[in-house]
Amino acid sequence: MRELRPRYALEDFVEQVQRQIVNDGFLLAYLEADGEVRAAAGYRFGENLHHGRYLYVDDLITREADRSRGFGEKLFAWLVAEARRRDCAALTLDSGVQRFAAHRFYLARRMAIASHHFVLELTSAS
Repeated sequence: MRELRPRYALEDFVEQVQRQIVNDGFLLAYLEADGEVRAAAGYRFGENLHHGRYLYVDDLITREADRSRGFGEKLFAWLVAEARRRDCAALTLDSGVQRFAAHRFYLARRMAIASHHFVLELTSAS
């Protein structure tokens, strides 16, 4: 996860994840091979009028050294199976506009670009 979210120091990352687990039902999954974590995902379940019940992927990352070795594909397939097992109508995620390799990965797995995600940053400096 550090490769995807480098702004967090380890201590801050752990605190943030613990808050998300308690407040939002955040879950972590990972794929391990040869005693090392190769890919990880942060996800949660939700429900809304648009999809009904859905699995939302907050974070999906394969270690840079392990990309194109099938780890991300296996973890993604597990997330899809988990969504189906939990009776979800959809698996959704947002991906930064600059993450072209990730977009190719998602499109190859038949995901559709279904909307634009707009953000208004509300920091104390704004």
